[in-house]
Amino acid sequence: MATRKGPWDALFAIAVIQEGLFSAAQAKEAGCSQQLLGRYLATGKVERVTRALYRIVHFPRGESEDLLALWLWSKQEGVFSHETALFLHQLSDALPSVAHLTLPTKWLRRVVKRPGRLIVFYDDLSAEDRAWHGPVPVTSVRRTLADCLHANVSADLVAQASMHAAGRGLINSAEVLTAPAIGLWRHRAHT
Repeated sequence: MATRKGPWDALFAIAVIQEGLFSAAQAKEAGCSQQLLGRYLATGKVERVTRALYRIVHFPRGESEDLLALWLWSKQEGVFSHETALFLHQLSDALPSVAHLTLPTKWLRRVVKRPGRLIVFYDDLSAEDRAWHGPVPVTSVRRTLADCLHANVSADLVAQASMHAAGRGLINSAEVLTAPAIGLWRHRAHT
């Protein structure tokens, strides 16, 4: 006979795949009422990270925790992109000082307070434009390079990233971008 999971077990199962984090909406879906969540806070089982975002206290902090918090803020609809995706795909040594997140175009109509250190782009990404880096979604390598090219990310950085991608077999050699070619393309696009 199967036993039914209680709210804590369901909440823990969610948090395990999100480096200990969970949103208020996920807690509700797990059967955790606001009162029960308040009790977990009062007894020190969970702590509030930001508005509507919590973490299980004794869960080890993960390397993607900051990105996970932003992804949960986006109601799990955002996809990390641009320079953040270059970093996650390990195509660049540059560590972006802000996170780059692409949200569906329906978010253009929403009035929401954006977390600090977040640059938002809007586009409806196809399944082939998406990948995963551990627990967070990220744009595919090809989409990442295209986004960086169109967002005027440093030509040298985009060229370096495309060379790394080709060297690792993530794109073919015909797709490698060079800094001079990027500069010429951008010059033509603006004239």
